[in-house]
Amino acid sequence: MSDKSRHDAWSAGDSYDRYMGRWSRQVAPRFVEWIGPAAGGDWLEIGCGTGALSAAALARGAPRSLLSIDPSEGFLAKARANVPDPRAEFRLGDAQALPVADASRDVVVSGLVLNFVPDRAKALAEMKRTARRGGTVGYYLWDYPGGGVAFMRAFWVAAAALDAKAADLTEDRRFPFCTRDGVAAMAREAGLAGVEVTAIEVPTVFKDFDDYWEPFTLGAGPAPGYCASLDPQARERLRLRLFETLPRRDDGSIAMTARAWAVKARIE
Repeated sequence: MSDKSRHDAWSAGDSYDRYMGRWSRQVAPRFVEWIGPAAGGDWLEIGCGTGALSAAALARGAPRSLLSIDPSEGFLAKARANVPDPRAEFRLGDAQALPVADASRDVVVSGLVLNFVPDRAKALAEMKRTARRGGTVGYYLWDYPGGGVAFMRAFWVAAAALDAKAADLTEDRRFPFCTRDGVAAMAREAGLAGVEVTAIEVPTVFKDFDDYWEPFTLGAGPAPGYCASLDPQARERLRLRLFETLPRRDDGSIAMTARAWAVKARIE
């Protein structure tokens, strides 16, 4: 399976917001509250996407400044539009080679990004390098192996039932380290101290089937990319299978949950 076929090119900000952004915006504030940063710090964010964690950091972390890095100009443009705060700067950059000075940030964070970075160890080393002594490094990732993103798992179960090749694209197979123990091990292997882990779970309620299905047709991310790659007949078969199998409440809504593993550590 080629890298291109995995559809990891996260760049279409509006499509991402419809697919994952509305749920990541629920996780981000709880993460910021959990890491408990002191007010007035200088923050660095790795992989800002459309600005969910950026907004939460500014609203609840009371930073003096926030520098948010992302490799996608499309995401940066969306984040700037979503987060028009003078304390924030959004800059093009690579998590594996951050354009940031050593020991220059009090809080260094990343939300739902590190699993997509080719060299996670290098990214964590860069996060550690840029943090000041006594500073905080934190990140969170979806609990893919534990079925933590239920609406995504339901999509892949239906897709694999119709196309055996789809099983190779599922996030639980691709990111088996996204467990409580796995995310903690990443921090310890990076030499971070005082590592703590917690689960952050949020509701993902779709008002009806169309609200569930439409984001998968937009092509942003692995599952939507797979869906968009199907011919019209195969896509319709997948849509019908999901329509027939997803649980609905009496009002037609589809209620599921999403869980992320969050990590915080300190720089000594």
